[in-house]
Amino acid sequence: MEPASASDTLDCLIEPRIVAKLASPVQGVVAEVLVDCGDFVKRGDPVARLASGVEEAAVGVARIQAANEYQVESKRHRSELLRRKRDRAQTLQKVNVVAESALDEAATEARVAELEAREAELNLTLARAELKRNEENLARRTIKSPIDGVVTERTLAAGEFAYEQAPIMTVAEIDPLHVGVYAPLDYYHRTKQGMRAEVHPEEPIGGSYIGTVTIVDRVFDAGSGAFGIRLDLPNPDHLLPAGLHCTLRFLQENID
Repeated sequence: MEPASASDTLDCLIEPRIVAKLASPVQGVVAEVLVDCGDFVKRGDPVARLASGVEEAAVGVARIQAANEYQVESKRHRSELLRRKRDRAQTLQKVNVVAESALDEAATEARVAELEAREAELNLTLARAELKRNEENLARRTIKSPIDGVVTERTLAAGEFAYEQAPIMTVAEIDPLHVGVYAPLDYYHRTKQGMRAEVHPEEPIGGSYIGTVTIVDRVFDAGSGAFGIRLDLPNPDHLLPAGLHCTLRFLQENID
């Protein structure tokens, strides 16, 4: 954008607040693209999916293993049984009914059974952790929008190969919009965050809208003798497109 001249009206450009190029965190073949150019998406909405038959099968197996508590219950019951056997042996040994060796054997069996029960519990915990990992792997094959916005470009289609450096689509957040302007240096001490300005988009959009200053650059462009200002322009109904040239004028209430 060319620097503005020193006048009450400044040239500006209306831009998206965020432009996000959505890529997959994992490699794979695109199974389906769920949105098209011009569609609005919400944060968290699925926009594309990769082929995931292997991952779905892994989740199915892991879910069965994570729900299998039979081994744990069996080991617990055996441990409890052998603990009672040891206790009886201790009682009988006190009155010299059983030999010391029999008590040692019962105590050892009880201890081994207790450790086996703990191992079964640990294996169940690991199975549930494995299920969670497989579910996360499956979830990564669904690409979701990180923002509320409009789809501006579809780069890949179903059947094409997706990888980390290949965006599947581009989503732009247009509420609020950003308005960028270069102002002459004599505006610098008069421009503060929170100031309001009338923004006039170029035709055929036209109209007048109120934006609010959010950023005042602290680094000047020495070549042009100008500095940058950014305003937020509410666009809740998404009636204003991004990429428009505009003019703006700070409201008189702001001018010292």
